[in-house]
Amino acid sequence: MNNIWTDLFGQSGQGFVILGMAVNVMLGGIGSARGLRIAATQTAGIMSEKPELFGKLFVLMVLPGTQGFYSFIASFLAGLQSFLGNKEISFVGGVSLMFLLCAMGVVELISAIEQGRTSAAAINMVAKQERTFGQAIIMPALVETYAVLGLLISIILILSIK
Repeated sequence: MNNIWTDLFGQSGQGFVILGMAVNVMLGGIGSARGLRIAATQTAGIMSEKPELFGKLFVLMVLPGTQGFYSFIASFLAGLQSFLGNKEISFVGGVSLMFLLCAMGVVELISAIEQGRTSAAAINMVAKQERTFGQAIIMPALVETYAVLGLLISIILILSIK
């Protein structure tokens, strides 16, 4: 009788996929939490003096939260691709998915933190001159571009791995 470790990591790639999914969601979630904290801290300070800016500042504040969602989407898709039906993913396919998901997790971690910093700067900009909101939202949106690119390439690669 085999033990669970042999079943998950022995001949099939299932254990590696599970490990990659967990790391991806963990890194994306940590990055989003840190990015949100950076932006929310800045927003809270400004809201105490200018509560009328809540709507505009809220949009800038929540942007770093999307990376955690992107990590979840990629991990969910990898899980569907690997475990749906009765097919078993190969050892090489499982290791490939693990590395892909871990790399995506790093991209989401870093981009969420940097987007939080960029959002904090944009929040300061709007607090000083409310009319600059349209310009201010472009800055964290540029960081978002790389998080989205990480998600898109991950989806393409996940769907190509057998």
